[in-house]
Amino acid sequence: MVSGERDGGGAAAGRVVVGVGGTAPASLAALRAAAAEALPSGRRLVAVHAWEPPEGEALYLRRPDPAWAELWRRAARERLATAFDEAFGGAPPGVDAERCVVRDRPGRALCRVASGPGDLLVLGSRGRRGRARRYVEARAGCPVLLVPVPSLPRGVRRALRRVTVADFAVRPSPTAFP
Repeated sequence: MVSGERDGGGAAAGRVVVGVGGTAPASLAALRAAAAEALPSGRRLVAVHAWEPPEGEALYLRRPDPAWAELWRRAARERLATAFDEAFGGAPPGVDAERCVVRDRPGRALCRVASGPGDLLVLGSRGRRGRARRYVEARAGCPVLLVPVPSLPRGVRRALRRVTVADFAVRPSPTAFP
């Protein structure tokens, strides 16, 4: 679903800005869709990962600690790099990509980064939920592309609900040691 109107033009038409919250299926689907949008037009892909201190900005400001803030910033960079690795195995092929880590709420950060008249903002959509989605739909100054989460077949979803951590434990094969 696209809201807003596209500005005509090719490479000079702006950037494709995508919100990446980590390695959730919605984020990876949005990242792949944004790369697919950027490739034919020659636009720059800007992947944005927004972060805040775990206790929230208001509590952090009562007792700021730059060392902790740097640790959280590094963790946010690693989450964004992991998303690129899982989506493309590194950098998206044939696309000029920029990774942007912003200390702010996701919706506000995305609207700030995707502020150009020719920008396209891409978000993963999990139905009607999502504070960032609602914020962006109400305030974005550019077209917004909502990418649905790829669905799994019913049998796979049912099987995944029954999976436990023990299912992934490494066990020696009964025939490995006679």
